[in-house]
Amino acid sequence: MEGSLNAVGYGLAAIGPAIAVGLIFAAYINGVARQPEARGMLQPIAILGFALAEALALLGFVLAFIA
Repeated sequence: MEGSLNAVGYGLAAIGPAIAVGLIFAAYINGVARQPEARGMLQPIAILGFALAEALALLGFVLAFIA
């Protein structure tokens, strides 16, 4: 019974980072569409935000196996 509850918990924990990644890249695309010359400044910020959001998803994945 614990294995299936862990999978449900991970599924719920992955919703937040998925929404965050979508919002990060939506803001990046919107910013580049408004000011194309700012692409070089916005891209590293978007990649950093993506990495931090994915770290939360991986943390939830690891904790699903530990708990």
